[in-house]
Amino acid sequence: MHVGFIGLGSMGQGMAANLLAAGHDVTVWNRSPEPVKALQAQGARAAETPAEAASEGVVLSMLADDAAVRAVILDGGVLDALPKNGIHANHATISVRLARELTERHAKRKLHYIAAPVFGRPDMAAAGKLNVVCAGHAASLERLQPLFDAVGQRTWPLGDDPVRASVAKIAGNFMLASAIESMAEASALTRAHGVSASDFLEIMTQTLFAAPAYQGYGKLIAESRYEPAGFPVRLGFKDVGLALQAGDDARVPLPFAGVAREALLEALAGGDGERDWASLATIAARRAHLDERDAD
Repeated sequence: MHVGFIGLGSMGQGMAANLLAAGHDVTVWNRSPEPVKALQAQGARAAETPAEAASEGVVLSMLADDAAVRAVILDGGVLDALPKNGIHANHATISVRLARELTERHAKRKLHYIAAPVFGRPDMAAAGKLNVVCAGHAASLERLQPLFDAVGQRTWPLGDDPVRASVAKIAGNFMLASAIESMAEASALTRAHGVSASDFLEIMTQTLFAAPAYQGYGKLIAESRYEPAGFPVRLGFKDVGLALQAGDDARVPLPFAGVAREALLEALAGGDGERDWASLATIAARRAHLDERDAD
């Protein structure tokens, strides 16, 4: 399939590479040239503009946040470049408000907007092991399935309204933030009583919380390994903020989200915006007057 791919950050680069490996004809665009050159070496074509990447009629995007999506997709000529009945699948985590706006603006131009956010970190993107949560026009979802198969291990459809996929992704990231914050606080508690974070989290992640999210982030906390970031604090702060905004819009109280947001804000204030959000463990340690650098 001929497909454009916009946004080659830590997630997008691996996703585009897997599309190429699956035999798709991929045209890529990114603000910085280095990822484009790397994918050109693997057979991709380079687009000069985001609009050029969309000209084939099917374009995927993986951009950082609402502002980037608005600047590149809405203000960058992508909707003008897509032909009638063209498809844009957005893999990024964006606000419910922007998801609604994108749905409406695509529909006005007789285009199909698909929300297809993904769960997984950069290593899973590189391995083609993401989980794709998607919603939108049924025939477009069917057409995109070979692309989703190339980047993910499973696709989770949620119907015809793209907002459903966006809010599911926001809610999932809120659950991850809550899990990280609970491990951070609990391991600070055990450390204060002489039980290392490593020992405690090994028990928990092999018994009561034997799940990938707890095991993966528990290992990072136990090893105090927060750089390079698979998912930085600044993006975690953004996503928990999106959950709170969506809750406000629907009158859904999210008290745990408020706690997680304050912890992430404390990390940002301390200059940790580019560290992995598992580094919330250092915030919990600091509050307890424990050595932030030594989880043992």
